[in-house]
Amino acid sequence: MSATRLVIFDVDGTLVDSQNLIVEAQRRTFVAHGLTPPDRRTSLSVVGLSLDEAFAVLAGPDGPVASLSAYYKGLFHDLRSDPSLTEPLFPGAPEIVAALAARTDTMLGIATGKSRRGVRHLFERTGWAQAFATVQTADDHPSKPAPDMIHAALAETGVAPQDACMIGDTSFDMAMAKAAGVRAIGVSWGYHEPAALRAAGADAIISEFAELDRLLESSILAKQESSS
Repeated sequence: MSATRLVIFDVDGTLVDSQNLIVEAQRRTFVAHGLTPPDRRTSLSVVGLSLDEAFAVLAGPDGPVASLSAYYKGLFHDLRSDPSLTEPLFPGAPEIVAALAARTDTMLGIATGKSRRGVRHLFERTGWAQAFATVQTADDHPSKPAPDMIHAALAETGVAPQDACMIGDTSFDMAMAKAAGVRAIGVSWGYHEPAALRAAGADAIISEFAELDRLLESSILAKQESSS
């Protein structure tokens, strides 16, 4: 197994627990349009897609997708000030980002369905702006599972696909990783079940971030041993 030089993270459901905010924003968006809101499970099933793709699934391709997307985007930003709708980091997220960012042989990236504004908000809250060498968002690329975000991250960092991996919680993340030729590592605490991640091509699934640290270290050691 080759060393992992670029570790790309999804955001919602992987680093950040944003499910309550997402579900409530979707509910209010549908109500404002006179539509029946999706249930919680259905709401979370589209996390990871771009807004237009997500609302095309939730409302149907003939629904008011553009209007729903625009309304949701503004509402989501406003709801962040509601103390009952916090977006906590998942346990171990601050520690794994700090540990990997401190390594000289590893670069970090983000590939997310969030907007650039959403990522800026995350960075302002966490101080992570300097930790990530590349940030790819749905504002600039086709929706997952298209591999464009990973292709851009590899191009920006000069890393070969065999030296990169994608960490995510949805089948869209896993399929994107496989389409881009990088390793796919799923997390068990997100919005899609482990079985769905495996079906989409996950090479490994972790149940806590400490396992990711060990998995990446074993990969690095494997390359060092094979080249010695």
